[in-house]
Amino acid sequence: MVNLRLRASVAMRVRTLAVALMLQLGDAIGENSQNQLVTPPGDAARGESIVINRQVGLCLLCHSAPAGDTRVQGNLAPSLAGAGARWSAVQLRQRIANARSINPDSIMPSYASTEGLNRAAPAWVGQPILSPQQIEDVVAYLQTLRE
Repeated sequence: MVNLRLRASVAMRVRTLAVALMLQLGDAIGENSQNQLVTPPGDAARGESIVINRQVGLCLLCHSAPAGDTRVQGNLAPSLAGAGARWSAVQLRQRIANARSINPDSIMPSYASTEGLNRAAPAWVGQPILSPQQIEDVVAYLQTLRE
């Protein structure tokens, strides 16, 4: 059992390092690159379900979006409506994976980070909030929001 946990922890750290490397490469490559974190590309329908799910992404706790129950959406953060028109896929990916790399004072969690987490439950220590595939799915969904 300990061996399996160790393997899962190592695998998650490798994925997290890959995410960080891809974000750094995205800055070096430029805005025209899609610079996906994983293959296959993200799925917008899965991304929408992550965004509206209050157990997974928790996006609508702070943001509003043209999805889900609009009566119980947040107003602490910018609306996600039009996100695909405002930001490129690379920019969205960076904001989701590590919002503090853009704004160190951001209250948005770094969904790909496993470092610097406060009060994480023992089962979540060393685990990112979203997997690289889930981040790609959310990016794909947000890219569809053009208005």
